[in-house]
Amino acid sequence: MNKPRPKHLDLIRIKLPLPGFVSILHRASGALLFLALPLVLAAFDQSLRSIETYTSLTEYLAHPLVKVFVLGMAWALLHHFCAGLRYLALDLHLLHGLAGSRASSKWVLAVSLLLTVVAGVQLW
Repeated sequence: MNKPRPKHLDLIRIKLPLPGFVSILHRASGALLFLALPLVLAAFDQSLRSIETYTSLTEYLAHPLVKVFVLGMAWALLHHFCAGLRYLALDLHLLHGLAGSRASSKWVLAVSLLLTVVAGVQLW
């Protein structure tokens, strides 16, 4: 059973199962949230500084491209939260086997996208 290991993996041709895809999205959304944290803190600071800076911030946030960015951040937060709950349920052995793992992955994607659509409707 000593098969020679490949020297490089062709990552484009590897088909990930749905739980693996959710895992990668969980990591990517966490990294996106971490990288956007300085922007969120700066916006929070500007909103509390004075009424003039708050007004200029609300005008800036009304721009459509900024709204798309905020919607992407909402997706990252909601997906990271839902996937985190899934991993917590897996760690507590509340989900059993491959079927539970796959079903919970579908639920994470569906719920996070549905909540993002709801947030997008509220945002726009």
